[in-house]
Formats: sequence, structure tokens, C-alpha cells
Amino acid sequence: MAKSNKRVVVPACKQMLNEMKYEIATELGLCSAPMPSGGADTEFAGDLGTASQSSGYPSIHWSSMATRQAGSIGGEITKRLVAKAEQSMLGL
Repeated sequence: MAKSNKRVVVPACKQMLNEMKYEIATELGLCSAPMPSGGADTEFAGDLGTASQSSGYPSIHWSSMATRQAGSIGGEITKRLVAKAEQSMLGL
């Protein structure tokens, strides 16, 4: 397995981004379970086993999702973050 160069620049944003991930997956019809309300990240649930419903997250196997589906979630997150940044720069 390759070493990941990911680092969290603003740790307080991790929860918000995780919730956005599930919100967008639900909007795209990739997840029919309720939104997460807190708890552990299940991004690698497929590698570690199923995610528990008691954690507040839907039982999604991100590793079994098609690359195109996962990419559409990431792309939508990026679009929304760019739109918010543009609005804040314009003072809206």
C-alpha cells in the first residue's frame, strides 16, 4: 500500500466535510440511509468490515463503490466548496 500524503489542514472541517460527503451521496442516489450525526469515519468501511448503524453513519462500503460514483461525490464537494469561496470573496 502506498504512503498517503494526506494531512488535515483545518481539523475542525473534517466533520463538516464528512457530513457533506454523505449528503451528496444521498442526493446522487448512492446512499439511501439517513445522514450521519457524528462518530467515526467509515470511508474505509469496506476494508475494515461493515460500518455500524449505531455509529450514526449509514452502512456504505466506499471501497465497493464504482470509481465514477466516488469521483462524482468528490467533484460535487469541490464544486460546492469553490462556490462558497467565490461567494465569500464577493461578499455575498
